[in-house]
Amino acid sequence: MDILVIGGGGREHAIVWALSKSPKAGRIYCAPGNAGIGQIAECVPIGVNEFDRLTAFAAERNVDLVVVGPDDPLAAGIVDAFEEAAIPVFGPRKNAAIIEGSKTFMKDLLRKYNIPTAAYEKFDDYEQALSYLHTQQLPIVIKADGLAAGKGVTVAYTMEDAEKALHDMMVDKVFGEAGNHVVIEEFLAGQEMSILSFVDGETVRPMVAAQDHKSVFDGDQGPNTGGMGTYSPLPHIDDSITQEAIETIIKPTAKAMAAEGRPFRGVLFAGLMITPDGRPRTIEFNARFGDPETQVVLPRLKSDLLDILLAAVHGNLADVDIEWKDEAAVCVVLASGGYPASYAKGVPISGLEQVKDALVFHAGTAKNEAGEWVTGGGRVLGVVGLGPDIAAARHKAYEQAELIAFEGKHQRTDIAAKALV
Repeated sequence: MDILVIGGGGREHAIVWALSKSPKAGRIYCAPGNAGIGQIAECVPIGVNEFDRLTAFAAERNVDLVVVGPDDPLAAGIVDAFEEAAIPVFGPRKNAAIIEGSKTFMKDLLRKYNIPTAAYEKFDDYEQALSYLHTQQLPIVIKADGLAAGKGVTVAYTMEDAEKALHDMMVDKVFGEAGNHVVIEEFLAGQEMSILSFVDGETVRPMVAAQDHKSVFDGDQGPNTGGMGTYSPLPHIDDSITQEAIETIIKPTAKAMAAEGRPFRGVLFAGLMITPDGRPRTIEFNARFGDPETQVVLPRLKSDLLDILLAAVHGNLADVDIEWKDEAAVCVVLASGGYPASYAKGVPISGLEQVKDALVFHAGTAKNEAGEWVTGGGRVLGVVGLGPDIAAARHKAYEQAELIAFEGKHQRTDIAAKALV
């Protein structure tokens, strides 16, 4: 089977890597891909939002399955475009991808169906939002309604920071139209947990749980990023809590979407907070594989990913066996200096060929005219260590990450530390 993966980051590298292990996989294309992905797939220079060109390419090459990675094209209706062209595609249609594309839709859905989440109010008027903000306790969470590359959320610990975040979103439009509406939300303390699930309508097949590290600096300090590292499993969170989240949040959400005439087919990503009383509550839903969660979840998958995706596309997800490995995985992200603000590109990378005992997923790399590896994004590489437990996997990830060097390289030093306490 020939496959087209849409996207060009670390998530897509992990997806291509997992699909390439299937005996059923033929040619794998990735649009646009990146230099690392180009080692195991044919990269196609087509942007993720060029629907006409993507569908034409898939039809011309008789692609048997399309897998969509990023959020933007899903929210814009890329799955609908492939379905109209009669090309099998894994991912939610536009009317279901709204669960990520609009935080106000998501929060209203959870409220309507009594699914646990933080208290909130939504606003499209800046002055009304500011007035409400002044009545709330700190810390407080302020979210741009639309997609903002994982950076549209501010946890404000002072009123000054909260006012600035609101002004940035609604007045200065730092996230463009994504900030036309905002959600002001109760702050939830506790342990974060991510559960990605393969979903086909009301059939939910959860993956193994993971935990991401969003803040750029150690100790969860500094601005939010797209993710500085992640790990799986979560030995410090009881399995009963994970199961409660599946039964009280994820399955009811899939049913709610179907009841709303928006049946979800694809990966439903639940971002959860385990509050001090041990109860899971919803922070967010995403409509696709997470990044960098995918980089630790898929290496733990024992079953054939291609079989699972095809089953979901054809409505047979309930019938497929899905098995997971017992080993742990820890991903350490190597980022450009200055990320998530401005950063240099084209910085030479050395040491990649020395990494022998870890997986390396390329998030933002390129090759220069001399054929040398250089940086091409804010998050450059994800180094994934595998081992019998978190401690062993973590040691391997950091040990191998030290072999890679580029000017300004930044990484957190405490990825997965919470699991060792």
